[in-house]
Amino acid sequence: MKNLILIFGLIIFNGTIGMAQESVLFGAKAGVNFTSMNSDSFSENNTMTGLHLGLLAEIPITTKFSIQPEVFYTTQGTEAEVIMLGGSPRTTEYKLDYIQVPVLAKFYLTESLAIAAGPSFNFLVNEEVDGEETDFGNSFEFGGAVGVSYNFTGGFFADARYFHGFTDAFDSENYIDSSKNYGFQVGIGFMF
Repeated sequence: MKNLILIFGLIIFNGTIGMAQESVLFGAKAGVNFTSMNSDSFSENNTMTGLHLGLLAEIPITTKFSIQPEVFYTTQGTEAEVIMLGGSPRTTEYKLDYIQVPVLAKFYLTESLAIAAGPSFNFLVNEEVDGEETDFGNSFEFGGAVGVSYNFTGGFFADARYFHGFTDAFDSENYIDSSKNYGFQVGIGFMF
């Protein structure tokens, strides 16, 4: 175990000599979301397409490792067959808009290709069930994200990630029990 920790530490902190030459980068990104929800109350559900738009910073720790906090607006949801009490399933559309604040640890495999993972702090700003505004959603969702990014010349980049909510999206005492958001995001952006 000690050898594994030592090897991991050497990989992460490889290149610390060049750290002083690195500066914080700022950027903007936009993309598409493919989201859904897990719930014991759903007999089946479909992916919903949404958007995300926001700002980010990349804070180099070493030449291969950085911290990337982000803030963006995201639209997500699902269309699901909800199992009703004493009745047949009913098709219901859920739309949830969040301000997501992921804080990712980013490790560069090459000069341009990186993997990233970290927690995401999500704040509900709007919710609709079948087109009607509701207040069943939890105002805060804690989740995680893991993904990959590629930096092009000229400051442009592309990224793809999977995210999953660890806490319930809806208030289970008043609405749906054990509902978790999950999905994929694909985006493009520019660092300056």
